[in-house]
Amino acid sequence: MVLLDTDARDVTGLDLHLRRRATIVGGLATAAVPLAARLGPAFLPQRSTPTEGVRTGEVTTDSAVVWARSPRPGRMMVRVASGGRHRVVRGPVARAETDLTARVHLRSLRPGRRYDLQVWFAQPDGEESARLPATLRTAPIHAAEQSIVWSGDTCGQGWGIDRARGGLATYAAMHALRPDLFVHLGDTIYADEPIEESVLLEDGSTWRNHLTAEVTRVAESLDDFRGRHRYPLSDDNVRAFYSEVPTVAMWDDHETCNNWWPGETITDDRYVERRADVLAVRGRRAWQEYQPVPVDRLVPPDGDGFAPTRIYRRVPRGQHLELFCLDMRSWRGPNPDTDPAVAPYRSPAGILGGQQEQWLIRSLRESTATWKVVCADMPLSAPTSRTTDLDTVANTDHGPPMGREHEIGRILAAIQRHRVRNVVWLTADVHYTAAHHYRPERASFTDFDPFWEFVSGPLAASPFWTKDEELDRTFGPAVVFSRGEAEVGKLDTAPRPENQYFGQLEIAADGLLTVTLRDGAGSALWRRGLEPDPVVPYGVDSPSR
Repeated sequence: MVLLDTDARDVTGLDLHLRRRATIVGGLATAAVPLAARLGPAFLPQRSTPTEGVRTGEVTTDSAVVWARSPRPGRMMVRVASGGRHRVVRGPVARAETDLTARVHLRSLRPGRRYDLQVWFAQPDGEESARLPATLRTAPIHAAEQSIVWSGDTCGQGWGIDRARGGLATYAAMHALRPDLFVHLGDTIYADEPIEESVLLEDGSTWRNHLTAEVTRVAESLDDFRGRHRYPLSDDNVRAFYSEVPTVAMWDDHETCNNWWPGETITDDRYVERRADVLAVRGRRAWQEYQPVPVDRLVPPDGDGFAPTRIYRRVPRGQHLELFCLDMRSWRGPNPDTDPAVAPYRSPAGILGGQQEQWLIRSLRESTATWKVVCADMPLSAPTSRTTDLDTVANTDHGPPMGREHEIGRILAAIQRHRVRNVVWLTADVHYTAAHHYRPERASFTDFDPFWEFVSGPLAASPFWTKDEELDRTFGPAVVFSRGEAEVGKLDTAPRPENQYFGQLEIAADGLLTVTLRDGAGSALWRRGLEPDPVVPYGVDSPSR
């Protein structure tokens, strides 16, 4: 029997035509639909279409989240087919209070299996919305090939959807690789950066943005944030990609406001609401409504304090892969406290918080996956250029850990102490692509094993210059490869296929990991194969290598 998580509440009158008892047919759950729907399209009124498409996410060996937004209030329905069998599951009602978004959390799926989906909404008047297709493949539980792509930063620096230039074309390049999973490493929107109708480019041509009302101003209300999330979903490339490639979504600062931290008072004169905590609550709720993530409960849209639900989490992907998704925004200390010129800097400001730090150490120890991939919002050693607002872990001091580096040092030391093997870090944020290798022989802090960090982005934003010479040397990074813009300080370069970036991980059945850094057209810029070290099961003692 397939279990699923749905919203159990009903709206008065809404279920008049929908309330049925689910039955079990051949071991698969099915749900009855209104008579008009069963008679076929010729007997239905004209169908409305869910314009934001269908998304899937958090796909593991046995579960997946299916997301869609209804044209009007209605019951989400999902037809799930695989191997000649199918079932129809009855999801929650899409309501105005969630901006008509809804999701079904499918469970007890079979590993390594392709599932073909149809998603629609059944309204109380008997009408069905158009049925939209989607596909997903669950992760293999045993040794088998799989691939993921990752990047970050969508529609930043005022660059939106120019349909004459192909729209958000990096999504099409990722789609062409047919990956099993996409990890969006934050800045899924730019709520603080308005988009203008047109921008005159250096070559004399004009970039013309598709506009909606919400993207023309900084986001402050819940509806503003929701509109920002709807905007990328109006792009054909994005909808096509999401319909076939599941997402693991993370968040960073621009889902709320640039470089925000809990307790901050925003000084930007464009804002009427200056409390970052209030904006973050609204931004977090909109992010949860529009990303295909499991949701236990939604944070309230208003309030005096920032009280988020936990979003750092593990995503198991079978024998060879497990993802560990961090939240480097909700629990951080004030950014100015990380400045070497500020006295409190020598006390731990924190970027993960104690509970998340211990969760990560414990989870890495428990994992039996060959490759343990830590998905972080930002690189460990690349600093921001604003010396009075150091938003990152790094502080350019180069000496022993201070400020936020204490947390990372404790995590790296625990990985070495507990002999956790094959830990790789993925990140984005800095708007260029790079491969960093960390070794204690180059570091001020030496209690760790060598590891790789791979950086890629943006997806649809201005590219920035590399920070090869600015990397903080506390943890001993070396730049093995990097690609970015040549002009330091330039923040308004228009996106082109050759200056947008994403990365790809391909895991072979024998555990070999191949990392490829690609440009926005999909061309390979750098590739490296990594052989796994033997994994030591949790609780089993063995000599250090």
